[in-house]
Amino acid sequence: MISQAVSSLRVGRRAIRRFRQQGSWGLRLGGQPGSGFHLVLDGSAWLISADAPPIALRPGDVVLVPAGADHGLSITRRALHEMPLNVMNLDQSAPGPADFEFLCGSYRLDHGQVHPYLTGMPDLIVVSPDHERHPEWRSLISLLVEGESLAQPGTEVTRSALLDLMLVSVLRQWLEEKHPKGRPTITDPAIVTALDAIHDSPRTQWTVSRLGEMVGMSRTTFTRRFTSQVGKPPMTYLIGWRLNCAARLLRETDASLAAIARQVGYSTEFAFAGAFRREYGVSPGRFRQAAGVPDQQARSGS
Repeated sequence: MISQAVSSLRVGRRAIRRFRQQGSWGLRLGGQPGSGFHLVLDGSAWLISADAPPIALRPGDVVLVPAGADHGLSITRRALHEMPLNVMNLDQSAPGPADFEFLCGSYRLDHGQVHPYLTGMPDLIVVSPDHERHPEWRSLISLLVEGESLAQPGTEVTRSALLDLMLVSVLRQWLEEKHPKGRPTITDPAIVTALDAIHDSPRTQWTVSRLGEMVGMSRTTFTRRFTSQVGKPPMTYLIGWRLNCAARLLRETDASLAAIARQVGYSTEFAFAGAFRREYGVSPGRFRQAAGVPDQQARSGS
C-alpha cells in the first residue's frame, strides 16, 4: 500500500530545495494538494501547526506532510497565522552564515487527489531516522543533499527516485514505531484485497458486484464497508485510480492516448479523454504538454 500511495504522487510536479535561514525567521508552508517532507540538516527550530502544540526539531529529524496540510517552521514558538507564506519554487539559499538549514522535497498535485492511504494519516509526522536499525538512511540523506544541487542529464529522474525513496522510508519507520506489525491505515482485510485488485489491474472491467463477490460480500455490504474505510464509493475510487494511472503514463511515457486508454480500462480514446477532463480539468493532450513529454503523434508527423 505504501508503494502504491507514493507512486500515485508521480503525476505531480516534483521539487527538491535547500533552505537556509538566519535571524528571526518563520515560514508558513503547505496548504496545497500533494505530499512531501522537510529534512533538518543543521540547527534547531519549531514545527508549527494550527491546532497542535509546537514540536522541537533537531538535526536529522524528518517532517513528513502526507497530504499537504498547512504548517510552518520557525526559530521561535509562534502562531501559524503570524508567519509569511513561503513560495516553494523560489531560491531560498541566502548567502552568509545560517542558523538553520533544511531540505524540502515534495510532489505538488495541480491535478488529481492525494491517495486515501495518505489522507488517512496524521497531518504531520515527525521521525528521527534510526541509523542503527536502518543504516541505509545515511546513504539516502547524502544522495538527497548532493542531488539537490546537481544539474546534469538524468538528474530529474534521479531526484524523482530519491524523493520516492525518502517518502517510503519515512512511512515505513513511522509504521514500525506506531504500528509494530505494519498495520495499514485501512484495516479491513476484505477491502485491502479489493483495493489490491483495483491497483494491480485497473484495466479490468470491475463492477461493485464483481468486487463484492471476490471478497464474499453482497453489493450493499461491500459498498458500505468500502466507503467507510476508503472515504469514497468503490466506482468513484476506481475511476480516480484509473485516471491517476493514466496521468502517470502521460507524464512518464510517450504512449499514444489510445494505448493509454486501453491500459487503464477505457474502450475508446474518446471515453478516456472525457473522463480525464472531468477529473483533471484539462485534456490528456494538454496535461502531457504541460509535463513536457513530446506527443507521439506530433513527433511521428501524423
